[in-house]
Amino acid sequence: MNINTFKIALLPLAIALALGSTAVSAGVLVQCPGDRDGSAVLGDANRETPDPDIKCMHLSAGDGYATMGDGTPRYIFSFADVTGMPTRTLAQKEAMIQAGMLAHEWPAPTIELEEGQEFYLNLTNVGMLMRPDLFDPHSVHFHGFPQSSTVFDGLPESGLSIGMNATLTYYYKLNDPGTYMYHCHVEATEHMQMGMLGNLYIKAGQNKLADGTDLNGFTHQTGNQYAYNDGDGSTYYDVEYPIQLGSFDSAFHDASESTQPLPFALMVDNYPMINGRGYPDTVDSRTDTFPPTPGSNAGPSNPIVPTSQPVSSLITANAGDRVLLRISNLAITRFYTLQSLGIPMHVVGKDAKLLRGPNGDDLYYDTNSVTVGGGESFDVILDTSGVTAGTYYLYTSNLNYLSNDTEAFGGMMTEIQIN
Repeated sequence: MNINTFKIALLPLAIALALGSTAVSAGVLVQCPGDRDGSAVLGDANRETPDPDIKCMHLSAGDGYATMGDGTPRYIFSFADVTGMPTRTLAQKEAMIQAGMLAHEWPAPTIELEEGQEFYLNLTNVGMLMRPDLFDPHSVHFHGFPQSSTVFDGLPESGLSIGMNATLTYYYKLNDPGTYMYHCHVEATEHMQMGMLGNLYIKAGQNKLADGTDLNGFTHQTGNQYAYNDGDGSTYYDVEYPIQLGSFDSAFHDASESTQPLPFALMVDNYPMINGRGYPDTVDSRTDTFPPTPGSNAGPSNPIVPTSQPVSSLITANAGDRVLLRISNLAITRFYTLQSLGIPMHVVGKDAKLLRGPNGDDLYYDTNSVTVGGGESFDVILDTSGVTAGTYYLYTSNLNYLSNDTEAFGGMMTEIQIN
């Protein structure tokens, strides 16, 4: 019996031991205005009234497993979306913790918000089931958030971090649209290398204008979507996709799983990915039904986390569509250059800011590639007008990262399918 099989066999016992004391869930307190059952969802219990101006979410933080493009499972730290599980009673709290344990996702759950909303993000630390010697706290750093308060910024030096079996509710007032990202900022190099990274973006308030509103010659229609409040419809798009670049150093992940010294100075990523998958898994259209990784508690039997890798990177559109790519990079070892063949990139935003000068002039530009450093983001529109139907590729020009470890023709690549 190998070590992974042994650990999988012990999983039910480990969960039972972790939940053996009623004190384990005493610190779980999910907050959301108007929510009566602690599920972070309004409208799912008696006398709850949904409010479009309030968005709530509940994440758990801990460990888990994900599958690399060559089929190899890797140990990870990350977050899982446990929104919807009630947490008012002791039994409900224990059920939520059990659902979150070892069920964490790579990348972390996508957070999609709207300008003007109030966002209540509840974070519960359920612990490291495969590393019971670790008592690491966790936090959420909303990277690039312009109105960050010290206490809710997630920095360990000035903000709060969350110990095991405790919950913190972060509060944000969302005033600025754009593409952001989030990650744990405790022991950041380790926790980010291990996978505590996720997509986060805020949709523009301009989307909600009254039908027929004139935008400097562009007529807004109900249902139109814009990357920013551009005032002229220039960032209009038909479909959008988050594209988060990331990569793993397998030796670092193996050392963490086997309780060995971590090779920080020797870190070299050998599994480059988009949205937590390496090609060809990037173009697998399955989300919740994507195959679960052996050893992970995320799967069909989990009441709320069906897979540890739910984000497909397959881009599909009809000819003539404008496709918004929300590109970000949270890899901690290097810059990546992402390029598109056959469909020019129209860059309209950078680091959650509309590319417009102080005098109002557009600073948009066309290119076939963007180079993205750690913590940077780009908003790119692909205009498929006049593009022949077929399959195109979005991939890194760092050709040595078109691989899954030693397996060639994989890694940081996905497909754009124009119908």
